[in-house]
Amino acid sequence: MLLVYNNFLQRNPIITNGLTTGFLFGTGDVLAQTLYSDGVSNFDYKRTLRAVVYGGIIFAPIGDRWYKLLNGIRMPVRLFKSEKSQKISDTIARVAVDQLVWAPVGIPLYYSCMAMMEGLTIQQWKQKLDEKYMDTLFANWKVWPLFQLANFYVFPVQHRLLAVNVISIIWNCYLSAKNSGVLEDIPVIEDGTLRQS
Repeated sequence: MLLVYNNFLQRNPIITNGLTTGFLFGTGDVLAQTLYSDGVSNFDYKRTLRAVVYGGIIFAPIGDRWYKLLNGIRMPVRLFKSEKSQKISDTIARVAVDQLVWAPVGIPLYYSCMAMMEGLTIQQWKQKLDEKYMDTLFANWKVWPLFQLANFYVFPVQHRLLAVNVISIIWNCYLSAKNSGVLEDIPVIEDGTLRQS
């Protein structure tokens, strides 16, 4: 399967990344709608289509270029003499740039694109960003830095978007649920006290 994927990726990287990313964003939305179903509402196919469009048309080309750009990031000063130690420090630099540059931009990009595709007004879009941005950014920092350390260290650049996309099924499930508002109704334990999130 990976051999077929590599073949398509080499011949048509933009189309392959777009189809793969769109499919996996859609899968995350289907998972969110399945896990957080109230048993009354019908499945929202338009919502899934919006996730596919965002993943395949918007995120995939940006992600592809972003991971290629990140591959050129190096620790500004050489801290270690050994190549392995230097590779680790370069990986840490890539994760830092990814999490401190892309995450703060990518999260509002997602919510903004969803708001536009949902037909929200500018006021509704701003309210959605105000309500969801910081929670999502902090959740992002709980999930992605550790994975990205492994991703940047282990996988070659051409497979990093695929690796992210596979893990993103769960992340996209979270984003979809967060965007739709269902996570706000789930109680959480915070400081030993049960609260609505």
